[in-house]
Amino acid sequence: MPGVRAAPPGHHEGMDPPRAPLFGLFPSPEADDHAATVRLVTLADELGLDLVGIQDHPYQRRFLDTFVLMADLLARTERIRVFPDVANLPLRGAAMIAKAAASMDVMSGGRFELGLGAGGFWDAIAAMGGPRREPGEAVDALVEAITVIRRLWSGDRGLRVDGRHYRLAGVHSGPTPAHDVGIWLGATGPRMLAVTGRLADGWIPSSPYVPPDELLDRHRILDEAAHDAGREPSDILRLYNINGRITDGPTEKWLVGNKDHWVEQLRELHDDHRIDAFIFWPEGDDHEAQLRAYAEIAAELR
Repeated sequence: MPGVRAAPPGHHEGMDPPRAPLFGLFPSPEADDHAATVRLVTLADELGLDLVGIQDHPYQRRFLDTFVLMADLLARTERIRVFPDVANLPLRGAAMIAKAAASMDVMSGGRFELGLGAGGFWDAIAAMGGPRREPGEAVDALVEAITVIRRLWSGDRGLRVDGRHYRLAGVHSGPTPAHDVGIWLGATGPRMLAVTGRLADGWIPSSPYVPPDELLDRHRILDEAAHDAGREPSDILRLYNINGRITDGPTEKWLVGNKDHWVEQLRELHDDHRIDAFIFWPEGDDHEAQLRAYAEIAAELR
């Protein structure tokens, strides 16, 4: 596979077999074409895809608010799960993310998952009145946020968390989610990967930032942290944001080519590079045609 290093022999040794792959869509939350986003997501639901991930950049003037859009999409679909890919923690805050996530999960009958990020684009975050955090502070805040979010999903009363960035001072939690909502972290650096291994239910890298030939090294960091925390690494879902184009012609490059090429590339990522779920951002303008072709690829890989 171009750009993908061969997997070392026995890298699955001592681990559970790979999961059956999941397939998702990554539509852009454009404010001037909400109807197109609705058509694409409802089609993904009809075609049997598993997930929809919505990027969360509140400072982007062209985008709808991600959490409002996710609630709208959940109301319009029947089976597909929806998650922020990933939620902007510095601007939204831990307690309100927890409340919104639990609310959407209850209203959808258990179809919401929480992708969560420590933050980036600090100039834009600060321009909206959010904090400007150094990298270490951002990770510390994320760890505190995970504690706050999980406690606010517990159903317990009188919750207290005395963190530097996020606090609870006797609040009663609720509503409780309809199912055990996963917390999936967008992580690239070693410390964030270690937090993912210790505390999270899933990892969401993106192929432009973590190319395929770097995946196995990142998995090792995550696995070691999970082991050190007494967890099974196989319990952590590995999702991968990918962009590309499905064509009728010959292979052009990685994830640009015909359906056979895509089947081969995704199968190798799943079998040898430990990716459990693919979140597809189609290139070009014909997104509905791309989605239909992607659903055929998903059906073959399943």
